[in-house]
Amino acid sequence: MTPAAAADAVRRTESTLTVRSADGAPCADREVLVQQLRHDFAFGNIGFDFVGLANQEQGGTRENVFGGADPEAAQRLEGLWLDVFNTATLPFYWAGFEPVEGQPDTRRLQATAAWFRERGVSVKGHPLVWHTLTPDWLGEYPASEVEEIVRARVRREVTALAGLVDTWDAINEVVIMPVFSNEERQNPITALCRRIGRIPTIRLAFEEARRAHPATTLILNDFNLSTAYECLIEGVLEAGVQVDALGLQSHMHQGYWGEERTLEVLERFSRYGLPLHWTETTLVSGDLMPPEIVDLNDHQVDEWPSTPDGEERQADDVVRHYRTLLGHPAVEAVTYWGITDQGAWLGAPAGLVRTDGTPKPAYDALRGLVKDEWWLPPTRLRTDGEGRVPVCGWPGDYSVSIGDRSATWQLRRDAPISEATLA
Repeated sequence: MTPAAAADAVRRTESTLTVRSADGAPCADREVLVQQLRHDFAFGNIGFDFVGLANQEQGGTRENVFGGADPEAAQRLEGLWLDVFNTATLPFYWAGFEPVEGQPDTRRLQATAAWFRERGVSVKGHPLVWHTLTPDWLGEYPASEVEEIVRARVRREVTALAGLVDTWDAINEVVIMPVFSNEERQNPITALCRRIGRIPTIRLAFEEARRAHPATTLILNDFNLSTAYECLIEGVLEAGVQVDALGLQSHMHQGYWGEERTLEVLERFSRYGLPLHWTETTLVSGDLMPPEIVDLNDHQVDEWPSTPDGEERQADDVVRHYRTLLGHPAVEAVTYWGITDQGAWLGAPAGLVRTDGTPKPAYDALRGLVKDEWWLPPTRLRTDGEGRVPVCGWPGDYSVSIGDRSATWQLRRDAPISEATLA
């Protein structure tokens, strides 16, 4: 089976929809118009660029580590972003979120999350606990107090964003956390993880977040996809920590992994029976990073331009990668790491839109998958004598209408029978 056929076979489902009028009577032998409104699958991208726009800021925006586009540029990107993606990741990197102790960026991130929610977009926070970007002031506290400060930080953010943020990367990159070195100073979260251990550190992040908002989805996230991460996952699950999904990063600055490697990773991590979220995905549209680079952060160049040949390669890679991921039933979410090259991580031309605001071929290719190949176009069908009509499509939100009367309904794999009452 080809990757294109595999994705469709895994995702497409059938449902029998019964259409009723406002009085409950079935709309028998009537032509109805069925339209898809939203995918259930989480097609994600970072929402960093829209913080300033969502807060109606003028000119530059307060930088939250990775900053974002100025409001005018974000306004030009808005339509492109919303036309493809339905899930936004917002930045809660502690160093940028609370550079001054007691002055967190809560209000602006609440406003940004609400801005996305108003546009039908689900919101994820990234991350609650991470060793790399800790605020300078945390290092002033004695080691004996750091754990409670971290716990309080988790509770505060999850509580403040409850109802706006559905999902959190509860903790990030724990495989290297206790051995991470910083030449300038010892990282207090690394020191905490070294002192109490990886699994207790993961437990504190998950349990504090769960207590603050029991309905949230909590992810264990890492870039290290070796057996070390597998061993960590096994230990966490054996310890009874409730993990809702496994996060897998795939920054492919050195080139697309290919279907074989991607499928091998999927098989290894799907055996835990947990949903897989591909939390950070990039594919470059310029020269590839040299293969001998071990830590991607070590690749420093003055310029890293997008090129015509690179853009064609990126478009092909994006299609191959997404088809492979969506062809596996364990995958529930894929987040592309950046809509635009402007301000992209490591300066790489990994965005789907050029710095001048024009879409690359990769953007058009991904949109073609999400909104064409994997999308049910407006379809006219006829109900039977009981008001029933079969509908086949990808799970998500749909509408059905007769004339000016309409209703929304949900196509679900686990619900082969649906009803909609026109209003």
